[in-house]
Amino acid sequence: MSNPVLKFDNVCKTFGSVPAVKGVSLEIGQGEFFALLGPSGSGKTTLLRIIAGLETPGSGSVFIGGRDVTFLPPYARRIGMVFQDFLLFPHKTVGENISFPLKMQGIEAREQEQQLDWVLEFVRLSGYGERYPHQLSGGQKQRVALARGLVARPKILLLDEPLANLDRELRKEMEVEVRRFQVELGIPFVYVTHNQEEALTMSDRIAVMDKGLFEQVGPKLDVYSNPATRFVASFVGSANRLEGELVEMDDGRARFEWGGNWVWAPRPSDARAGDLVELFVKSERLSVRAPGGTTPPGVPENRLRGHLRDIIFKGQYSDYLVEIEPGAELVISGAPDLRAVRPADNVEVTWAVDAGDCFRVA
Repeated sequence: MSNPVLKFDNVCKTFGSVPAVKGVSLEIGQGEFFALLGPSGSGKTTLLRIIAGLETPGSGSVFIGGRDVTFLPPYARRIGMVFQDFLLFPHKTVGENISFPLKMQGIEAREQEQQLDWVLEFVRLSGYGERYPHQLSGGQKQRVALARGLVARPKILLLDEPLANLDRELRKEMEVEVRRFQVELGIPFVYVTHNQEEALTMSDRIAVMDKGLFEQVGPKLDVYSNPATRFVASFVGSANRLEGELVEMDDGRARFEWGGNWVWAPRPSDARAGDLVELFVKSERLSVRAPGGTTPPGVPENRLRGHLRDIIFKGQYSDYLVEIEPGAELVISGAPDLRAVRPADNVEVTWAVDAGDCFRVA
């Protein structure tokens, strides 16, 4: 990437004897919405704090706008930050809360006022400057926190799970708003979350982290559709996990036994007969139907018979829970045609052989 706004090179961080970040490198460009996605303890927040200057790496370097900022304090980096907890001063007005970073930087009063007017209008809070935090809704408090991060017009905005404390409907509304803010400003947003829905909704690219390392970095559609590792396949999307011993390989495909049935899958590049393999198939890539349906010509397909244990209606789609044999169950997500099959029916579950992602278990 030419002229990245943010770059970190072989960054490591250890707390005592516990490694939190293990030599990660990345470049983020102008106007990019980038998500750091991973479970709790994966190292994503530690990495964000290193970018912000709130933690110093044990080794490696951080560059912002081509300048080495590895050992610079936060106020010298021209970054904004939004935290999970709003961290608003309860005794200060909205305007005073938002202007606080400008005051700490010694910006003259007239410029503070101009910047405050701009950012209040930008986050759609014009007229709220004299209110106090206790007079605001949760969504309005979040907008104040975002405005405080943006008021100094930073080169980069860092966001550490800022929507985690909002209810579901308000969170979905704010996902759209945060994305709008980023597009209109055209500066990089680096967004830490454990919520894959947030990452997929808002980001351009995603880095999936686990145990201090990047498992996969790429455009969100690539990460979702073509997981590079077993961890990414299991963590991103709702996937069924099938495991078995590989017994046959043919024309780029592998066959193993699961749930009393033979299952075909894409052949893992490093697998041989006798290896234990795992197949991950996202629930929306499977179909459920009454037995006896025909297979489309020319489409290699897995067909497993089972017992429809339940249908979980979720509005726009339903989850069909199919027991293949005791202890072996598949979840299929699809349009809620509740008349086609019913709980307790015998059914067939089908999916294209190349619809899953197969990995050798080391």
